Amino acid sequence: MVPYAPTRIRTRPYHFIRALATAGHRLTVATVWNDAEERDTVQELETIGVRVLAERVHRARSAWNCLQALPTGDPLQSRYSWSPRLARRLAQIVREEPPDIVHVEHLRGARYGLALRASTEPNANRPAIVWDSVDCISGLFRRAARESRTLAVRIAATAELRRTERFEGWALSQFDHVVVTSAVDREELLQLAPRMPPVARPAPVDVVPNGVDLDYFSPPSDARDSMTLVITGKMSYHANEAAVVGFVDEIMPLVWTDVPSATLLIVGKDPSPAVLQLAERRASASGGNGSESAGRVRVTGTVPDLRPFLRRATLAVAPIQYGVGVQNKVLEALACGTPVVATPQAISALEVRSGDELIVTSSSQDLARTIVSLLRDPQRRARLAQAGREFVQRCHDWHAVASRLTSIYRDTRPH
Repeated sequence: MVPYAPTRIRTRPYHFIRALATAGHRLTVATVWNDAEERDTVQELETIGVRVLAERVHRARSAWNCLQALPTGDPLQSRYSWSPRLARRLAQIVREEPPDIVHVEHLRGARYGLALRASTEPNANRPAIVWDSVDCISGLFRRAARESRTLAVRIAATAELRRTERFEGWALSQFDHVVVTSAVDREELLQLAPRMPPVARPAPVDVVPNGVDLDYFSPPSDARDSMTLVITGKMSYHANEAAVVGFVDEIMPLVWTDVPSATLLIVGKDPSPAVLQLAERRASASGGNGSESAGRVRVTGTVPDLRPFLRRATLAVAPIQYGVGVQNKVLEALACGTPVVATPQAISALEVRSGDELIVTSSSQDLARTIVSLLRDPQRRARLAQAGREFVQRCHDWHAVASRLTSIYRDTRPH
């Protein structure tokens, strides 16, 4: 059960589904869609032999779901993707054709798993339910409440934090197994468990990291630009917005002092107004069209394919200030052989070595100095590119990750 259309952008369910289907498992995917593009993407799963149960959850429905959650004490995320019709269809399928395993993704999907558990008898035929929490969402809210640049985000995160902590701590005891993307998220979730009564013992919690499609994200055959930085990600997401605004305001001026010809590409879906204004503000501050600085920041908006931008860039930058889980943007850049400069928050879920496979640095001054140094050192960039690609081949191949998930299914399934 995936509480959003599994597309290449929602990389975790997208690749789990394909890897499991390729391995010969029979899958039924229950999911929701919002627009025609998502509907078509969901229907494409049938071409690889996956049975699809899909219902539309329009944004107006999601807003209504959230309003209904307010008096309950449940976090808004737990209601956001709820479709009563999809829940009924899913329960019917499970009753009529009991599966070996039910896999429920994210806090947004947890309610579907809880409804299935309540609707089936506790007997030998009831399937085990694995909850893929993905990230510890309360951990994200805790960081956002402290560190977001946007007042509205800080207020919303603070308002949702206690609800989400209670729900996540309780949900740990409601499923047969729980998986997360990183050891950091695992520890943060388990810290919520002691708040529950002793009788409500948490399920086993294991780490199943994100992978990267190594055939799809591959190094370029042509030469890269010499002075181009790239930041990728969904640009309506508050953590990405905070990262790029801070980077343009605080770090790029330091870079331009030493490398005036450096350019920055901000590539990702649905850029917020604050992100869209970065290019305009930078051009305005430097005198408008025709000035030396005009055009040095470009916001692309939604693009059909990230790879040309990653393959063209001299460096990829992940200046994340707060977040949880694995940053897929880092894995994708490394897979494309693009040298990466990142903040500690961007790689906290990765067992990567700074200085060998990418460069990790904290302060604005150090980040700017590192970028300038790498822009001037093609040999070091080449070493980082090779080591970064080898790292993702070794640790984040989707086939190996899916094999780990299958092992958890086998261990969890009733015998």
